Amino acid sequence: MTVVNARARAGRDHARMSLELVCPAGTLPALRAAVDHGADAVYIGFRGATNARNFPGLNFGAAEAEAGIAYAHERGARVFVALNVYPSPANWPLATATIDCAARLGADALILADPGLLRYAADHHPTLRLHLSVQGSATNWRALELYRREFGIQRAVLPRVLSVAQVSRLIGRTAVEIEVFGFGSLCVMVEGRCALSSYATGHSPNSQGVCSPAHAVRWEETPDGRQSRLNGILIDRYAPGEAAGYPTLCKGRFRVNDAVFHALEEPTSLNALDVLPSLAACGVKAIKVEGRQRSPAYVGEVTRLLRRALDLCADSRRGATGDWTPPPDLLAALDALAEGRTHTLGALHRPWQ
Repeated sequence: MTVVNARARAGRDHARMSLELVCPAGTLPALRAAVDHGADAVYIGFRGATNARNFPGLNFGAAEAEAGIAYAHERGARVFVALNVYPSPANWPLATATIDCAARLGADALILADPGLLRYAADHHPTLRLHLSVQGSATNWRALELYRREFGIQRAVLPRVLSVAQVSRLIGRTAVEIEVFGFGSLCVMVEGRCALSSYATGHSPNSQGVCSPAHAVRWEETPDGRQSRLNGILIDRYAPGEAAGYPTLCKGRFRVNDAVFHALEEPTSLNALDVLPSLAACGVKAIKVEGRQRSPAYVGEVTRLLRRALDLCADSRRGATGDWTPPPDLLAALDALAEGRTHTLGALHRPWQ
């Protein structure tokens, strides 16, 4: 075992006593980077319109998934397969075949949203763990208990619209494990219910598995600066030297009356480090990192930083004082990787609740 892998396994053993770290992988190199830098679990998707990151050059074929699952298992990590779209009748055979493939290859869990696919998986692969995707948009304990009772889900990924207080109350009333997003791109919508991409391009992440599909994206160099368009809609204009983000409607700049600004959401990343003790104390099982579209270098660095954060937080909770303050250098390093080079707690922080 390499030194990196030894450290990664030691980190995972430590984390199992606290919060589990679940990291993204859009490619086999990204999966290896996540595992080597301390992820407890990695989530992947198969190619095609079966998951919510259906981009060219992204996702796994069967042979790559088999290699990735073997790599992770050899190093003590798990692999979850995301199949989180709501398939049309035409795509149903592809979706069920993907479930069968994931089970055959030894995936540790399926991340599903569609009730029909949950029923299929529960009936055909009863020993395979089922996790409710964030696209399932379950934000209350009654919804979670319905999915547990009907399909036997063991974990749910919560949409990024709940405060820590709301998460805590929910956990107190369900037997379902809870996973929350802890770092990455912040969605202002209730996941699973966004229609912006469908409105602009006719393609929805809920059915075709893509927000702002690549075929609809255009970049233009103009006298006023670089512009990005989505299916002809002007999303943003950038000054010389200004960093240009991938064009999505929710993070574009638009003219409202006489002002141009980020009318829906400013580019920033969710970073839950400040509330890690509260999340652990209320019973959250896992912290999830967004970003299957990111590079292996990004995945490796974010995993390394969050592994360190979770381990330091766990140590502080075991100490006499229980004090936890995220180290400034760790926050700065994560900010350097964040959208807009800034971070927020988003809905997690609502002090009036």
